[in-house]
Amino acid sequence: MRVSDIQRCEVRPGRLVEWTLSPATIAAAAALPPDPRPPAYIQESHIRTARSVREDGLFVPTWIGAAFDLPGRADLDALEHALRDWMLRHETLRSGFRWAGDDMHRFTLDEDDVTLRREVVGDFADAGALVRYLQDRFDTAADALSWPNFIYAAVVRDDSTSVYLAFDHTNVDAYSLQRIPDEVHTLYTAGVTGRPVTGTPVGSYVDFCELERANADGIDDTHAIVARWREFISRCDGRLPEFPVDLGLRPGGVLPEQKLLCEPLVDAEAAAAFEAHCRPYGGSLVGILAATSLIVHELGGQPVYRTVVPFHTRVKSAWSDSVGWYVGGAPIEVPAAPDFASALGAVRAELRANRSLARIPLARVLRLLGADFRPTSPDMYSIISYVDARLIPGSARWTEQKAYGLLRVSYGDQVCAWINRLDEGLWFACRYPDTDLAYKNVRRYAEALRDMIVSVPAGDRPRVAEPAFS
Repeated sequence: MRVSDIQRCEVRPGRLVEWTLSPATIAAAAALPPDPRPPAYIQESHIRTARSVREDGLFVPTWIGAAFDLPGRADLDALEHALRDWMLRHETLRSGFRWAGDDMHRFTLDEDDVTLRREVVGDFADAGALVRYLQDRFDTAADALSWPNFIYAAVVRDDSTSVYLAFDHTNVDAYSLQRIPDEVHTLYTAGVTGRPVTGTPVGSYVDFCELERANADGIDDTHAIVARWREFISRCDGRLPEFPVDLGLRPGGVLPEQKLLCEPLVDAEAAAAFEAHCRPYGGSLVGILAATSLIVHELGGQPVYRTVVPFHTRVKSAWSDSVGWYVGGAPIEVPAAPDFASALGAVRAELRANRSLARIPLARVLRLLGADFRPTSPDMYSIISYVDARLIPGSARWTEQKAYGLLRVSYGDQVCAWINRLDEGLWFACRYPDTDLAYKNVRRYAEALRDMIVSVPAGDRPRVAEPAFS
């Protein structure tokens, strides 16, 4: 899906309807005993970071979500049943956390205890007013430090119905969001037509959390993965890596507001040519990272590009269709290369050597390192993410459905970029600090990346950016 924010996902006027968990469901959750299955390290780190930032006096919304259209004026009963059935398919959506002192404990509802409450909010004639309402509502209803921490909504019109789902990140990752339009549309269509839905059960992310945590807790500070991270962080001056260009930030300054840059990067033909050129080295992910290493060297002058590459952790088929936050990170270090081919080889070697590091959660590694990483920002480090989304079920209908993956852009001092390959080409989205210098250098990065993707298949003669603004 195209990654965007609520302001740029084609919100149109209509009658707004919301679904939240019913008071009876919330009461049932309050009476539940603890579920012995622990949070994933990534979930716990996210919630602790949100709490730390909140204690510093700043409310930083971090929800993510999905938006898509259904044809015509939706049957709200059928849509409600579809949303509930989709929830029950994924156990993590009926599971949450409570604090006991400084410890987090899980609770998980039985399927029979899950009911939704529908509320008609009212008619919105102005798209701008609707956007403002949705953002404020999602900020409150999908807050990392509360439960329930998700909400569903629909904007109903005669010709179409727009569906919005917003979640705290502990519930979902980007792949989970991209599966939502097809799954909910299938369940809704079955409800309207009376046809049964056939499908196999999916693995539970709650079970995955237990297994992953047990595996992570089985290593100590002498493990090779911990040693590799120790060396990497040491070469990053004792911190996790930032985007190595000048963002115009003052050291020790307040957490800045962020902006979003999102736009098409290249068309399908250029994306295919770039993929073909990079395939001997591992494909477009390697190519994007290689191009980035060359560009940021020109922009920032650093002799080595260091970053953490996100990888999915859905290592078993049981997790393939499961909703959850199945993401780990692997560090790479790419010295400045004389040309694109050399950069491709360096990135391929780094990914081959280090991808396995993503199977141990970084939060566990940091705990073993004993480093004091008191989080002051919702983003621990900058990322460049690449995903080929063309094989995700329903992706061919995303343009027709006006399907978007939603980011909440609020505060942060890092640069986080997502590059998705869609049927129509590559889509670029990037959160960055709201400074003039950050905008200029992120814009230069995006334009140089576009130029390089187009130029390298034609002869491995990459064009790089002019010197960065300073």
